[in-house]
Amino acid sequence: MSGAVSGGTAGAGAIRFRSLTLGYDRHPAVHHLDGIIAAGDLLAVVGPNGAGKSTLLKGIVGEIRPLDGTVEAGPRSGAVAYLPQAAEIDRSFPLSVLDLVAMGLWRPLGAWRSLTRQRARLIEALAAVGLTGFEDRPIGTLSGGQFQRALFARLILQDARIILLDEPFTGIDERTTGDLLALIRGWHREGRTVVAALHDLSQVRAHFPSTLVLARRPIAWGPTREVLTPSVLARALRLSEAWDEAAAICRHETHHEAHPTDGAGADGTHDHGHGDDHHDHHGHGHAHAHHGAVS
Repeated sequence: MSGAVSGGTAGAGAIRFRSLTLGYDRHPAVHHLDGIIAAGDLLAVVGPNGAGKSTLLKGIVGEIRPLDGTVEAGPRSGAVAYLPQAAEIDRSFPLSVLDLVAMGLWRPLGAWRSLTRQRARLIEALAAVGLTGFEDRPIGTLSGGQFQRALFARLILQDARIILLDEPFTGIDERTTGDLLALIRGWHREGRTVVAALHDLSQVRAHFPSTLVLARRPIAWGPTREVLTPSVLARALRLSEAWDEAAAICRHETHHEAHPTDGAGADGTHDHGHGDDHHDHHGHGHAHAHHGAVS
C-alpha cells in the first residue's frame, strides 16, 4: 500500500485518491487526500471523532460526491460493498434475517428475481457468521452482535472485491468481534481489499497491517507499526481540535504527488508553502500523507 508515493498507477491499486476533498454544504470534511490503496490491502482508518473517517468511506462508495479532486474505486459494477455504522441502519423495518441477507444478491440478480434457487447460498452465508436457524427471525429481535453478523452475511453474498466497514465492532460482544475479525482476515487472504474505520487501536495493531491516520486531512499513512505512534496520534488530535468548521474548500491550481524526497517535513507531510495546518486556526497550508510518515 502506498500513500502519495510515486510509481503506482490507477490500474495497480484498488482505490486511488487524487487531491480528494469531501465535505458537506461546501465545507470540507476530508481535505486533499492523495495516494493508492493497493488491491488486497487490509487498511485501518483511524483518527479522532469528527476526523472524516466515515466521510471518506462514503466518498469511496459514491454516497458523497467530491468537492474537489477524484476517487477511483476499481470497476464500479459491483466492485464495492459498504457496511455503514449500525446507528445509521433502521432496524424497525419488518424484515426477516433471510430477507436482510438476501439484499446482498440484489445487484447480481435484480430486485424482482426469485431467490428460491439462491436459498442454499443464503443459508451458507448465515452459517458462515454463526446464524444457522435464524432465517425467519425478525431483525428487530436480534441483539447488536447478531445483527452485525447478519450484515456480514449480506457482505459475503455481495462478493465484492473492495469491502468498506464503518466501525464494524462498535457495541458488540467480544466473541462476535473475534468471529468477524476472522472473516475479515479470510477476505484478506482471498486478495480482497478491506478498508475499516476503527477507534480501537489495539485491534488495529493486532489485525491491520496498514493504517491511515486522518484529522480532516491525512496525517500519516503506511505500515501500522510505523505510523500508529504517540506523536502521530497527538498531532491528529491537535489538528482535529483546531479545525475551522466554516472553512471553504481550497482547490489546487496545480497538483503533483508528494515524493519521499520532495520537500517532505519530518512529520511526513508535503507543505505547499502556505503554513502548517490547512483549514485550522493557525494557517492555510495543505499537505499530503506519505507512506510510512511519522511526526
